[in-house]
Amino acid sequence: MAKRWNRMASAVLAVTLGLGVAAAQAADPVVFGLVMPTSGWFAPIDAATVKGAKLAVDEINAKGGVLGSKIELAEFDTKSEPPLGADGAVEVIAKGAKAILVPSDFDFGAPGAFIAQQKGVLVFSGASDPKFGVQGIGNLAFSTSNAAQAQGALLAEWALNTQHWKTAYVLLDNTISYTKSLCGSFAAHWKEIAGAPALLGQDTFLNGDASIATQRTRILGLAQKPDLIVLCSYAPGGPSAIRQLRAAGITAAIATGESMDGDYWLGSVPDLSNFYVVNYGSVYGDDPVAGVNAFFDRYKAKYGSRADVSYALRGYAAVEAFARGAEKAGSLDPAKIAAALETFNGENLVIGPTTYTHDLHIQVQRPMSILMAEGGKFHVVGRYKVDSAKLVSY
Repeated sequence: MAKRWNRMASAVLAVTLGLGVAAAQAADPVVFGLVMPTSGWFAPIDAATVKGAKLAVDEINAKGGVLGSKIELAEFDTKSEPPLGADGAVEVIAKGAKAILVPSDFDFGAPGAFIAQQKGVLVFSGASDPKFGVQGIGNLAFSTSNAAQAQGALLAEWALNTQHWKTAYVLLDNTISYTKSLCGSFAAHWKEIAGAPALLGQDTFLNGDASIATQRTRILGLAQKPDLIVLCSYAPGGPSAIRQLRAAGITAAIATGESMDGDYWLGSVPDLSNFYVVNYGSVYGDDPVAGVNAFFDRYKAKYGSRADVSYALRGYAAVEAFARGAEKAGSLDPAKIAAALETFNGENLVIGPTTYTHDLHIQVQRPMSILMAEGGKFHVVGRYKVDSAKLVSY
């Protein structure tokens, strides 16, 4: 009898210990790495992205975390130096990161992304280059952004079909791959849908150029003036170009992509009007999607000030996608989460409906907001979806 009781006690103890271990394992945090620039010249570009990711962590943890475990952040400052991204990835992965977020640019994010892919860790970015995915990095790399080529095509369709503009001129800041793809896609798609003669010309400059006098003179010399100038640039060169165009008396509409999101630079172009930008959502409380407005309200409540750009949505969506993928997979294994992400078909993330496939880890048809500056203030004019976009490198 004593032996029987001893066996029963041992069995109860084993079960109790097993439950204790399981509970401890369930309580272990899920590490998510932020290998992002928090100092250096690139830091302001991704500041809102980082804040968005941290807001997502707080809100997901408040609801119980991921598969019963809280998310814990492991942070590394890349100091705006791309090679340090690889060092950062190694460091946070050594701390147990199941996924990492890297800078919102292919050139800046790729070093860390390649390490994550090699180590079997999920990697997210807000990069708008389709190479940040299966083709350029590998099956564990996912972008939360719309492809630059899709943004260019969206601008073309919106300009022709909604604004009914008939002629356009392209002015490309030939500095980074995003601007090249944006303008290249717009020009190609514009000629397809409006006709080749409707593109009155194309010109280039560099972001650091003090003057675009030559390019401005070419526009002024056109026999037919364009209804629209598509300016593919970013601050400070983009605002400088706009200021020079307006100073020369060029009043045509000017449109651009997400790289000139926000109003932080508007002070350098006083009373700017007839200017349009495509982005992920209005930070001014007037987005057509109620969930976007609610998100930016929560952002302001957490950080004490309004988001300066819509990029916060990209950072939040990265953590949100990771958590949703893990829940769908029922696992924290990166490969299983990646497979679950590839089942997303219009998944309703904070940034909008998100679709991933086995071959494409970036968005090409997700709707985007278009904002207009009038009298030096932005307001949203609508949310639009491109009918077709070709992911061609320009």
